[in-house]
Amino acid sequence: MTLLTHDRLFPSDPNTRSVARRLYGGVRDLPIISPHGHADPRWFAENEPFSNPANLFVVPDHYIFRMLYSQGVSLEQLGVGSTAIEDPRHVWRVFAQHYYLFRGTPTRLWLDFAFQELFGLDARLTPENADTHYDAILEKLKTPEFRPRALFERFRLEVLATTDSPLDSLSHHKAIRASGFKGRIIPTFRPDPVVDPDFPNFVENLASFGQLMRVDTARWQDYLSALRQRRMEFKALGCTATDHGHPTAATADLNPDSAARLYQKIASGTGDPDERELFRAQMLTEMAAMSLDDGLVMQIHPGSFRNHNTSVFQRFGRDAGADIPMPTNYVRALRPLLNRFGNESRFTLIVFTLDESTYSRELAPLAGHYPCLRLGPAWWFHDSPEGMMRFREYTTETAGFYNTVGFNDDTRAFLSIPARHDVARRVDCAFLARLVTEHRMDEDEAREVASELAYGLARKAYRL
Repeated sequence: MTLLTHDRLFPSDPNTRSVARRLYGGVRDLPIISPHGHADPRWFAENEPFSNPANLFVVPDHYIFRMLYSQGVSLEQLGVGSTAIEDPRHVWRVFAQHYYLFRGTPTRLWLDFAFQELFGLDARLTPENADTHYDAILEKLKTPEFRPRALFERFRLEVLATTDSPLDSLSHHKAIRASGFKGRIIPTFRPDPVVDPDFPNFVENLASFGQLMRVDTARWQDYLSALRQRRMEFKALGCTATDHGHPTAATADLNPDSAARLYQKIASGTGDPDERELFRAQMLTEMAAMSLDDGLVMQIHPGSFRNHNTSVFQRFGRDAGADIPMPTNYVRALRPLLNRFGNESRFTLIVFTLDESTYSRELAPLAGHYPCLRLGPAWWFHDSPEGMMRFREYTTETAGFYNTVGFNDDTRAFLSIPARHDVARRVDCAFLARLVTEHRMDEDEAREVASELAYGLARKAYRL
């Protein structure tokens, strides 16, 4: 018995399936571009073995622990929030006992892929074989072939971008470079801690940022100069993109005096909710102006109500599985920024969404018009075979393929990267196969598009 079949995610119609197989055969082994993710650069700087299966699969992956939490498993039982798990085998057993919860989910696809393709485990995880799986994985983690750098090469990763705070020393990225490791691991500039007034400890973060950059961040122009300088420091370490996780897609274009006055209130911590939202909106436009100067690609992924579960946030902090999608407006929200920079072909703005209702109504028409705008792939809650297919169906008719940026995995679970890209390649080949069999595209064209979706578009969009 095997966990995975060769034809998974391909169409059931035999003719369409045969086309999908051929298309997939041409992209299956292409290198992976991972331009937007949350892998820890420390893994590659230190290149130490991963400690155990629980720390590798369960603890860092909010897709896993949020599902278990929804069924009454406490996060403490799973080691979430702990600096060190006292009994990782127990965590693994709890995970195995609840593995049935992932039936039909993309998480199940990713996990089964890792178990079979990486560890040679072709039996479904159950409570009865939990220890056998644990021991088999643990033994392999002790070998040189399963250290982070070896896995990086095994996964055919061409580029891996991490997500990094402007307050980060970037010491791990510097160590990777100094080590001589040939793998391309680059930072991404995520300025939320010093541009989002609702970010925890925002005022203190501004002070720390000023100390780091040796400027007085109490002054608007000095604050902007510090951001410009920090971006260039990131760029010197290979950074090609910025990343902005704002609650909404709102942008603004205030005159310099109004922006400076607004900043004085925000920096002192006295801005009201409307002023805080206006400041975030203004900062997206300021960041777009900086991108036009320094060439960094700009990513916006709005629409998440962060830390919806107050109790979980207070006990475990951010990124504990309680971020929930919200309706999001893009047409009016992005207009101030697009009025200034939308026609700039030298500027690239990649927009993600958690609100699928905007695909055909707002995002595809916007991306199908503005030279600067590209659509990020189905992301997070829609990072699934169904979500990927809906994305292609709702956006291709207006934006085409070439106003999108292929696929990115957006994961903290390192071993899920090849699995996620494999799912995306299969779904895209299934979609293209349907166009071929419906005589809407020739197969030679579909082969070109499949390669672009798997590799070329991300490489181009992120300037890699």
